[in-house]
Amino acid sequence: MDGIEALAFDTGGTVLDWHGGLSRAMAAAGERRGVDADWVALANEYRRRSLATIVNRVGPRFNFDDVHRDQLDRVLDDSGLTALTAADRHEIWRTWFALDAWPDFAPVLRRLRTKFPCVSFTLLTPALVMAVSRRNGIDWDCIISCEMLGVYKTRPEAYQGAAKLMQLEPAQILMVACHNFDLDAARREGFRTCFVKRPDEWGPAGPPDPVPNLGCTLVVDRFDDLADRLGC
Repeated sequence: MDGIEALAFDTGGTVLDWHGGLSRAMAAAGERRGVDADWVALANEYRRRSLATIVNRVGPRFNFDDVHRDQLDRVLDDSGLTALTAADRHEIWRTWFALDAWPDFAPVLRRLRTKFPCVSFTLLTPALVMAVSRRNGIDWDCIISCEMLGVYKTRPEAYQGAAKLMQLEPAQILMVACHNFDLDAARREGFRTCFVKRPDEWGPAGPPDPVPNLGCTLVVDRFDDLADRLGC
């Protein structure tokens, strides 16, 4: 596609299966303590609360890892799951650093990188992205974490800052995500956008915004479709 010089990927749900990893970790902790809950729904509520706490922040004294740890306590306690110990909770929280990537991502990233620099542009912390990337054999050209920028998506300054670090005009960057809220904000700052469908991101409930905005430059079902469309 003419004019695209680099790809920027949302990472939390677009690349990583957070729901599968966290719901299994919660269920395992509950089994150890002899308690049961709707772990699928609980993992989704945990994700919703965590996102609501970090999105649009400017210069917070905490990062997304801190938010994940704090919100885990809150959602478990609000659900009456006080039997889960500090050790159980720490183990669930550490699951963030050991998530599996969607199986179609890493092989296609290698294809994409033969033609384009590929960047993780993420709300997640650099430490978390490094850990999951090593685990899943993902080789980024760069990680741009909102923690490094000091401002979090979906604020305009986050997208402007990412483009500045890449030394590209926004229109030269294709932002790839499975979330309309991220792509809509990127497009307002001049990025081109690709909606990649991740129907299992939120488990059986399905994603909250599965229908791509018509303003997207590209819409693909899988990452290999993206590579094909970009001639990689």
